[in-house]
Amino acid sequence: MILEVRAVPPFYKNGFVVGCERTHEAVVIDPGDEADELLGAVRDHGLDVVHILLTHAHIDHVTGVGLVKEALDAPVYLHKDDLPLYEHTVQQGQMFGFTVQQPPPVDVFYDLSPIHVGDYEVRVHHTPGHCPGGVCLQVGKKGEAGTHLFVGDTLFAGSIGRTDLPGGNHEVLMRSITSVLFALGDAAVVHPGHGPDTTIGRERQTNPFVLEYLSKSTKTI
Repeated sequence: MILEVRAVPPFYKNGFVVGCERTHEAVVIDPGDEADELLGAVRDHGLDVVHILLTHAHIDHVTGVGLVKEALDAPVYLHKDDLPLYEHTVQQGQMFGFTVQQPPPVDVFYDLSPIHVGDYEVRVHHTPGHCPGGVCLQVGKKGEAGTHLFVGDTLFAGSIGRTDLPGGNHEVLMRSITSVLFALGDAAVVHPGHGPDTTIGRERQTNPFVLEYLSKSTKTI
């Protein structure tokens, strides 16, 4: 699998290019301010981008959608529950003191069916909590349970997504992590929206927010 990641200031948000090494079909995931760098990676590998996939619609994950859409003419995917956030990207920017342009309309809403990329497929899992329409994109060979998880801002190495923004809910987020993400297997590699990669097993065993939540859940039972 071809995998490229880029991050630039001010948000240092991870944007990804994921491609099939045989067919050179690819997807761009969460193009933000690093969109130019992602397009450079697409050119360097000679890739044919067939989808633009968004894990959610917070400003730092969508500011580059317009640039990538214009350059590649690929359809934009989003979970329908995050459409209100997406449609208010300009207002999100104002909240953080940034002037941004509204990204182009969403072309496809995830229906949780697999998305094909050459010899690979992307399985979509709804993981609300950080925001209503957050998803995990599970990438692997067709017909196999993928071991690469692109989780947006749901889970980080040693941390979790914030829930103090509109639509955030801590309890819902923790259920998404422990019931949805953890079910995908300890060996799965987590590619978060910010910071370094981790694994499901590492976060299950060492993430302080997870350990606290599981401890409270056990005491409640």
